Amino acid sequence: MSSIPRPASSGSSEGGDPAMDERKRKRMESNRESARRSRMRKQKQLEDLTDEASRLQVANERLAQSIKAKEEAYVEMEAANDILRAQTMELADRLRFLNSILEIAEEVSGLSVEIPQIPDPLLKPWQIPYPVMASPDMFLHGNQGLFAS
Repeated sequence: MSSIPRPASSGSSEGGDPAMDERKRKRMESNRESARRSRMRKQKQLEDLTDEASRLQVANERLAQSIKAKEEAYVEMEAANDILRAQTMELADRLRFLNSILEIAEEVSGLSVEIPQIPDPLLKPWQIPYPVMASPDMFLHGNQGLFAS
């Protein structure tokens, strides 16, 4: 199969059809305009993506700062909780000691004294009773307070 030879076109209108030359010129002009629009669209896309990347980086930095602040607050809260746990254990020990004094006073005096049970606050913190109300004279020394006659 042999191909039909076609005359090579040099782009000039050497004795060619003027209507063909006009169509070719319009097509080239249309192609140039289309390429220009395509370049502009790509440039706009690139600018939009760059702007979005910048916005996302700022948002990411804000989130990272927020996370860091929350982590720091969490660490502070944990430290405060550790202190409160230690204080709770110390107060529970004091209450046990005072309860033992009440038990001794009950045995010695023969009077019936209500001695509250001490829940384990670390195992069941929701069962911690409301604050134990101590009377002011409970902590007095000497012949006053619990052992007053």
